[in-house]
Amino acid sequence: SFFFFFVSFSDAIMSTMIDNVIAGGGAGIIEICLMYPTDVLKTRFQLATGVTQSLPTVVNKMVAEEGWMVFYRGITAPIISEAPKRAVKFSANEFYRGIFKNADGKMDAKGYFASGAAAGSTEAFVNCPFEVVKVRMQAPGSKELYKSVPDAAKQIVMKEGPTALYKGIEPQIYRNAAWNGLYFTITPTLREKMGGGRLNTFLAGALAGAVATVASTPFDVVKSRMQNQAAGVNKYNFALPSLAVVVQEEGVRSMYKGLGMRLLRLGPGGGIMMIAFEFIQGQLKSFREAKK
Repeated sequence: SFFFFFVSFSDAIMSTMIDNVIAGGGAGIIEICLMYPTDVLKTRFQLATGVTQSLPTVVNKMVAEEGWMVFYRGITAPIISEAPKRAVKFSANEFYRGIFKNADGKMDAKGYFASGAAAGSTEAFVNCPFEVVKVRMQAPGSKELYKSVPDAAKQIVMKEGPTALYKGIEPQIYRNAAWNGLYFTITPTLREKMGGGRLNTFLAGALAGAVATVASTPFDVVKSRMQNQAAGVNKYNFALPSLAVVVQEEGVRSMYKGLGMRLLRLGPGGGIMMIAFEFIQGQLKSFREAKK
């Protein structure tokens, strides 16, 4: 009887994990397709080392020189990474929640933050190569360098070596830890106070995404700079020294380059993801129950 209990329990855990991965991956792809142009603009602002130009000026220049499709250049990199990234994040989050829950088996704010930060850090190791390729594809002048996402990955490995795909891993870990730790702490707290409903779900996710975005942006700026560095260029090496270089050369406000675009994406994006995740998860649950 213990064997059958164990098998049933394992199946239940596996089904939940699969549902989380499918729902998370589906929600993530929906968010990417809707919000990706803001991510391209964010990267352009972060890579610019001179005087920051206005949004209309940057958009007009990009369209005039590269066409409207520039706002979707490199989108296949995050789409391809979405399923494995979510698989690692959700399974890691479940694992870390088991470690950080209280003695009574419940989660408090510290537990939510610790498990979210740890899961985000783990996810960075899976996602970093895709981020490097995405940033290279989004950078100015990339059309002359790379034909496509596979071509960019191939050229990076051939010219700079396989380790180049992990450029910027340190600030990406810090960024992911800050963002996921805050998002997965604030969202359940707000939802508990605001109650159910899709509007409240969206608002909780959007507010959590906005706070997490502000906190993590300095590391995102350094990550983008590191990942766009060509072979042999070592201006930006480690996260904190690189932040010091950015502040020294461009001022304190430069740590928040691209913040507006990140807020536009990850604020509403956080709400969109939460609603899409719960909708897909509900459909999967209904499908499973209908099969019984």
